[in-house]
Amino acid sequence: MQLSVLALCSFAVLPLQASSPDTSPLPVSAVADKVVVLKGERKLQLLHGAEVLKTYRVALGGSPVGPKSKQGDHKTPEGTYILDRHNPHSLYHRSIHISYPNDEDVARARKLGVLTGGDVFLHGLPNDFRGLLAPGDWTDGCIALTNEEIDEIWRVVPDGTPIEIKP
Repeated sequence: MQLSVLALCSFAVLPLQASSPDTSPLPVSAVADKVVVLKGERKLQLLHGAEVLKTYRVALGGSPVGPKSKQGDHKTPEGTYILDRHNPHSLYHRSIHISYPNDEDVARARKLGVLTGGDVFLHGLPNDFRGLLAPGDWTDGCIALTNEEIDEIWRVVPDGTPIEIKP
């Protein structure tokens, strides 16, 4: 009985401990000039020039394989975008808007006769969230991190920073 309770507690804490491969905080002076998301690896990298400043684990849209093709498909877009505005009044802890859709996304949606959707963000946990972060993909197409991680990204990524989202 004692072993099973210990195992259950260890499992419950695992997602919080494993949320970021690198837990050391970035220096106060750090500034990222590019963000790269590797969807297949569920990783977000902050870069300054060719140097990777830090790597984070992320959650994606609930149907993450392939590029976003239409509104409501629960896919995280793929392509090159801009992190164009910090949103302090988010339904999530904090969020940074991704400039989806780009011209290619609009052309693809037009060809398919569908709406592109929008409102894609990097963000933390929902403001009303209570409990443990479960592993897995759970957003509608956004890129989610822990609140502590989005706080750090918020600080080091200025508006206008390019973001490349790769398969």
